[in-house]
Amino acid sequence: MGETVDRKVALIVGAGDFLGGAIAKRFAREGYHAVITRRRGDLEEVQSAIEKSGGSASGFHSDARDEDQVIDLFERIERDIGPIEVCVFNVGGNVRFSITETTARVYRKVWEMCAFGAFLVGREAAKRMLERGKGTIVFTGASASVRGREGFAAFSGGKHAQRALAQSMARELGPKGIHVAHVVIDGAIDTKWTREIFPDWFETRPADGIMQPDDLAEIYWNLHAQPRAAWTFEVDVRPYVEEW
Repeated sequence: MGETVDRKVALIVGAGDFLGGAIAKRFAREGYHAVITRRRGDLEEVQSAIEKSGGSASGFHSDARDEDQVIDLFERIERDIGPIEVCVFNVGGNVRFSITETTARVYRKVWEMCAFGAFLVGREAAKRMLERGKGTIVFTGASASVRGREGFAAFSGGKHAQRALAQSMARELGPKGIHVAHVVIDGAIDTKWTREIFPDWFETRPADGIMQPDDLAEIYWNLHAQPRAAWTFEVDVRPYVEEW
């Protein structure tokens, strides 16, 4: 791609067809060049939707758990596309096993996805943003970020670690002009995966009892748009029917 894009960049790490894609589309509407990544899977659908709406986007397959790939991703974007002003870490890792059925491989993989990947991406984003004295880094959390539940030892461990990382970064980078935020998503998002795993929710809950990706994406944009005199570190969001 040799020629740089004359726009600020919003990097969405873990941009699938639902929440990550919605976040990318939201920033593209504001004139940002959306860079979307995922470890595997199709990126063309989200990229094409952004471009058809008049925005600009690029897609890369990149494993957030691999240090060399993460470093290469940031170097490539900054060199070939433009300065990263917004970085959203939206990698999941939600699996359910009883503690006796949680293998070392499962626990390690989930921790790498939720915590180690967040560290690598956050570190590389901070390096670039500190040079400019501005930027926004947002981590997508879950109810597992703040409480452990039966069957979710691996996911809760990884998300707790990610939240601690976000807190540490916010306290270190905030005074230097970098807004670090953490979004706790407590409830089901309307995706193909949740419809397959929890079909009863969509049969028993009201239509507005399931979170929509576009509504959540608005929160990410609002966090970035906050004035420096009133930054929010953490937002928790859930549908009105959710028990908490």
